Amino acid sequence: MAKGYRSGRLGEEIRRIVSEMLISGVKDPRLTGNMISISGVEVTSDGSYATCYFSVLNLSSDPEEKERQEKEVLAGLSSAKGLLKKEISKQVKIRHIPELIFKPDHSIDYGRHIDEILDNIDFDSYQKDQEEE
Repeated sequence: MAKGYRSGRLGEEIRRIVSEMLISGVKDPRLTGNMISISGVEVTSDGSYATCYFSVLNLSSDPEEKERQEKEVLAGLSSAKGLLKKEISKQVKIRHIPELIFKPDHSIDYGRHIDEILDNIDFDSYQKDQEEE
């Protein structure tokens, strides 16, 4: 139980530090040109890996453009791993800094898709059918 609690706290600290670094510390044009959100960080129980989930917040509705931007941001994050780990080691006092793994988070798009489905459901006709029975 204590290890899960510790990895959760470590994950939250890593999320905070990486988010701050994306705003002010990283100068990579692949990252500064996009609005990026770190939605969550999962740290393994032994603390050797931290999976950082990111979302690219853009207004483009073209799926190919979204995928291209995601790949571009992923390449930028991968190249900034060393700088991010260095900053994590400065701010968090632990012996071993976890290896950072970046993965895209599609939960915002999934939530938007569910909202569209719910908007298309005709609740009035369902209620009329229930009243007739």
